[in-house]
Amino acid sequence: MGRAGAHWLDSNDRAAVTMYEHHSRPLLSRPRFIRRVLLHFAAVVALLVGSIAIGMAGYNYFEHLPWRDAFLNSAMLLGGMGPVESPQTDGGKLFAGFYALYAGLVFLVTAAILAAPLLHRLLHWFHWDQTG
Repeated sequence: MGRAGAHWLDSNDRAAVTMYEHHSRPLLSRPRFIRRVLLHFAAVVALLVGSIAIGMAGYNYFEHLPWRDAFLNSAMLLGGMGPVESPQTDGGKLFAGFYALYAGLVFLVTAAILAAPLLHRLLHWFHWDQTG
């Protein structure tokens, strides 16, 4: 729910709806910050599990790889290492190419999701977002 959707809340409730606290609010307590980091980590795990499932399904469907080999190829691409087995079919080659591009984006998104709470806390702590 964004700011437009929270117009009926008072200012104390609105702070609970937003993902990160405004610079005018105090830093989160350490336990709440650790909870935020763990929630970001859980989101990354969900993204990786879903991405591996997509890769496994694609390699199984297009290349008829057994699930273990499909998992290995998917995990290697998501880890930035490249596939273990080269695709043999035209569909498999197209899937592998698009999945490799997707895996690169997942790497960047994963890094951003994990770094966001730490960078926000650092900026909030130093008040780098204040003007004047």
